[in-house]
Amino acid sequence: MINVLVVDDDAMVAELNRCYIGQIPGFTCCGTASTLQQAKERLAQDEPPIDLILLDIYMQQENGLDLLPELRSAGRPVDVIIISSAADAATIKTSLNYGVVDYLIKPFQFARFEEALTGWRQKKSLMDNHQFYQQSDVDQLLHGNPPGASEQKRLPKGLTPQTLRTLCLWIDAHPGTEFSTDELATEVNISRVSCRKYLIWLAQINILFTSIHYGVTGRPVYRYRLQPEYHTLLKQYCQ
Repeated sequence: MINVLVVDDDAMVAELNRCYIGQIPGFTCCGTASTLQQAKERLAQDEPPIDLILLDIYMQQENGLDLLPELRSAGRPVDVIIISSAADAATIKTSLNYGVVDYLIKPFQFARFEEALTGWRQKKSLMDNHQFYQQSDVDQLLHGNPPGASEQKRLPKGLTPQTLRTLCLWIDAHPGTEFSTDELATEVNISRVSCRKYLIWLAQINILFTSIHYGVTGRPVYRYRLQPEYHTLLKQYCQ
């Protein structure tokens, strides 16, 4: 579970952000802070450690940006997403220079909020699980391009956007479900052979995780499930 701290002096906005966090699987709001001092006190607590801060800038007597140099000088392993009405170039430039991972300008839609959190989680997963990187991995970290982005834009020969959309809509509607080729083929009413081609490709571009199960006869059965950090990418194929 990813622990999030909301730093905003507007109680209504803080509560809205807390509710938004609760709608995204894998994230939990571990508290809110209406002042920078409250935020520092919460960060000083070890249990549970904060992974991500949603930080406002315009606060009553404070500037949220003042928290950033303290975080960096202390070497705290916590990332920051700015959520603010501040839209001037100097503020945004300062935020980026301090390494904020995303910047949301109020007001915003939930879809953009979800994209910010899931996109950060995807990058964090990539950083945490690699000791060495390929160029595609670095491209994803720096530019937000998923591994093999150019390959993802081109469907392999024999696959059609219409059938892919049908499969992805079902997977999107059942994000926590593990399924086999036969099960999904039955659900969407396509042939098993055709269905397997799409599942293999979705697994190749990391949208699906594949596990192998052995039955009584010893014949392997491949089962698939959506990788949560790639849910946003899956939705692109649902359109």
